[in-house]
Amino acid sequence: MLGGQPVRPQGPPSWPLPDDDVLAGLQQAFQSGQWGQYHGEFVERLEQRLAQYHHVSHVMLCASGTIAVEMALRGLRVGAGDEVLLAAYDYPGNFLTVHALGARPVLVDVAPENWNLDAGRLERAFTSQVRALIVSHLHGGLVDMTAVMDWAGSRGVVVVEDAAQCPGATIQGRRAGTWGDVGILSFGGSKLLSAGRGGAILTQRTDVYQRIRAWMNRGNWIAPLSPLQAAVLLPQLERLDERNAQREKNAQRLRQLVSDIPGLKPFRNRTEGTPGYYKMGWQFDAAEFGMARATMTAALRAEGIAFDEGFKALHQGRSPSRFRAAGPLTEAEKAHHGAVILHHPILLGDDDDLAQVAEAVRKVQTHAAVIRERCEMP
Repeated sequence: MLGGQPVRPQGPPSWPLPDDDVLAGLQQAFQSGQWGQYHGEFVERLEQRLAQYHHVSHVMLCASGTIAVEMALRGLRVGAGDEVLLAAYDYPGNFLTVHALGARPVLVDVAPENWNLDAGRLERAFTSQVRALIVSHLHGGLVDMTAVMDWAGSRGVVVVEDAAQCPGATIQGRRAGTWGDVGILSFGGSKLLSAGRGGAILTQRTDVYQRIRAWMNRGNWIAPLSPLQAAVLLPQLERLDERNAQREKNAQRLRQLVSDIPGLKPFRNRTEGTPGYYKMGWQFDAAEFGMARATMTAALRAEGIAFDEGFKALHQGRSPSRFRAAGPLTEAEKAHHGAVILHHPILLGDDDDLAQVAEAVRKVQTHAAVIRERCEMP
């Protein structure tokens, strides 16, 4: 941004990675002719493999993680007049999906250490209209699912666990996506398991699974995952644990490398488990770092490092008539202004890649005053 040489001239690593096993899956789908069929063995194989991996009875593949959330809520009989709890800092598609069903989102504040849903705030959000709860694990954060499920069980609230950002993560000894009545996965183009688009629902509940099947079947499957997509996901699933372990190791190393830089604090989890890092989350303090968040992420992008701003909090920019706030949303407001996220491919790199991230952050912070003077509006 100041005219010098970027720390990483080649830019962020591409994703998905070149993968011979994925190529072999594509070739097999082509040679068998299944790439262009309505149905094929790759879809059934992927459903079976996901069920084994997650130790659940039922898996259904679909066109996206977003439609998977809608399928889950419909299968749990959530509809008009119901209230659905969700974190006030969350993927905006979850908020919009609640509205698509005619239900009302109820926004719950997030935990101060990782800006994920705070289970301790659920009771104050409860009313007789509350039917369901959506729980997302975001940016390497983990939600205390034991506390969530104990509370939900005591109140008769059904739970959709959104594991779109963290396939393969573990929480208190179980896979993410297997705690709730229904779990969901996403296979979007930048996700840890990538097929360009796609999603899945996971459940132990046969009644929910059958209702979802009935809703999906209109003489044809209305939102399917294709055999070609399933063919490329199967080999990625086989390497997921290996790659997640590498991401976790490198995330820990990166935390150490930038620990002395003011204004940038990594998400922390009090809940036992191994996160998934679709994005690695950080809490950014503009005053301590020395520049606005938008300037900081732009400067790091210019250095070749894939930092971005986080989501907008769900109460921001929306009419209060579209949701109910369950008390003050103090931490969600902080997340709205302060969440920054590092895209995951760099976490599969080597020590030199991690050193480049740390060098770029340090370089930008060191030159904060000059960058702010030249690049920020007065």
